[in-house]
Amino acid sequence: MKGLSGKEMEMVSALEFDRNYYFTRDDIRPFFKNEKLMNYYIHRLKQKGRVFRLNKNKYFLVPVRAKQGFWAEHPVVIADEIMDSKDYFIGGSFAKYYWGYIEQIPRQIDVFSTRKQGKMEIFNVTIRFRREREIGSKDYVTREMQGHRFNIATRGRTKKWVS
Repeated sequence: MKGLSGKEMEMVSALEFDRNYYFTRDDIRPFFKNEKLMNYYIHRLKQKGRVFRLNKNKYFLVPVRAKQGFWAEHPVVIADEIMDSKDYFIGGSFAKYYWGYIEQIPRQIDVFSTRKQGKMEIFNVTIRFRREREIGSKDYVTREMQGHRFNIATRGRTKKWVS
């Protein structure tokens, strides 16, 4: 892992001090004179493996205490942060695991959403976004893990996926 410059260390230290590992561009704007400089430093931190882009305006900071740049965050928390805690629920094999229908820990998480589709790989976990026409409150329940709320498919809906 490459070292951090003084400006990078200043920004990373401030974010870590506030335990703000999920941050937006607005959170780091005070550290830079202009937008171009901020883009440059974000790009450098991404190259060094210290920052991962989650969505259009949200990033994840790998803490300095991470041993040799390796870090693992729970994929459910990452999925919630990517979706900004709205219009989604976690389903598929992870929901089956969560409700106890299967015992094997899945390496892929299916996120059903009204506004995103595709695949993303982060921290050796694949997050697959699947589009739904509409998501009602009857489709999911809200739970908490590691002090973070997330939406997961109801037990009844998950039972339909069990073969």
